[in-house]
Amino acid sequence: MSQKPKPSHGLAACPGCAEPLESGDRFCGACGYDLSAVPAAETGPDRPTVAIGTPVNWPDAPPREAGSLSTMTQHPGDLPGTDSGGHDLPADPAPAPGGDFELAAPDPRAAVRVDDPAPAPVPAPAAQATGAVPEGAHADGLCVACRAGRVDTDGYCENCGHAQPRERDHMERELGGLAAVSDRGLRHHRNEDAFAVSATTLPDGSPATVAVVCDGVSSATRPDEASAAAAEAAGAALLAALPRGTHPQQAMHEAIVAASEAVNSLAEKAADGDPHRNAPACTIVGSVVADGLLVVGWVGDSRAYWVPDDRAAPAARLTEDDSWAAQMVAAGLMSEAEAYADERAHAITGWLGADAYELDPHTVAFKPDRSGVVVVCTDGLWNYAEGPEDMARVVPPDAAERPLHGARVLVGHALDGGGHDNITVALVPFAAPPQGAGPA
Repeated sequence: MSQKPKPSHGLAACPGCAEPLESGDRFCGACGYDLSAVPAAETGPDRPTVAIGTPVNWPDAPPREAGSLSTMTQHPGDLPGTDSGGHDLPADPAPAPGGDFELAAPDPRAAVRVDDPAPAPVPAPAAQATGAVPEGAHADGLCVACRAGRVDTDGYCENCGHAQPRERDHMERELGGLAAVSDRGLRHHRNEDAFAVSATTLPDGSPATVAVVCDGVSSATRPDEASAAAAEAAGAALLAALPRGTHPQQAMHEAIVAASEAVNSLAEKAADGDPHRNAPACTIVGSVVADGLLVVGWVGDSRAYWVPDDRAAPAARLTEDDSWAAQMVAAGLMSEAEAYADERAHAITGWLGADAYELDPHTVAFKPDRSGVVVVCTDGLWNYAEGPEDMARVVPPDAAERPLHGARVLVGHALDGGGHDNITVALVPFAAPPQGAGPA
């Protein structure tokens, strides 16, 4: 969950006295703090590839038939339930293009009230989403809370009255060697995260894998719709660009722009007629693994981590938050521990939405010299494994071989920690080319 701050030099509040700031302020009206002394957020061009070895050539792709590309996108609106406005969604949605998707069966955790102690997560077996099971019920039709009463058509137990968890509260997808899992968590009434995972080929026939994770801004309107629109648009843009031979870093930049436009279009449906007032918004982070390159792009505070298979090598965080806390650290006004302990830490300074200050996609490319896994996640996970070393400790050693299992373990770690937010994580394995490999 992220929150939008008030606009002002990218700062939500005065670094000296925490007084709220307005756009264009040069000095704090309360304490006189000189805001020009605070370095502005970096808005320069995308960072270049960290070069290791020879550059990768990206030839033009042969023509493809229009409409032949699709993205495997999962988000709350895919499944039975209600949208953020309380309107019913289709009871039996069509499967995602390209094949069926897998879901975990509803979990007793979801019936826990906010004031109840959080139990340990209960692992749930995967099941096909066929629409044959009543919404929120187990296959036997019994209440997940009391296991005695039947579930009525309104989704409540006829015996104990508990509202049943919806299938959209927990989503899983494994495709082409990568996987993603999204969970509502233990405190939120709905899942406002979304993800898209997909696999395609480059013009030379080599594989490319794509993962996009979005986190709806809870303080904005319709955050679930914003994250869903962004994930779908970014995933589709990457699947269209990579087979054409577009460099993955450029493709990632264009995908974030496409995601922004998709979220902006939601604001045109604003009830009060003002598309820029508390518009739908979300953060985004994505990764592409293709031909020895690892490309990451983001806006906001969703993150990507690098965890090598050889745990003797250091893990790394690949993204830099667009947040109040990150700006305080960058300006030298707080230590990282102090900044992220502050209640304003998660106020974001960059997001996708019609009321964003400006669109500033960040992209960076790497050429890792060893195999590992990329962890693409929302703050619902990294709040419980913030540092690279922390993340490396909770990622299973076999995550590259069993990414779906690894993603489930990471979601379980966040649930064990309290599950205070929606949790979404994608695991993208990266296989380094053999030493000395290259053209003969």
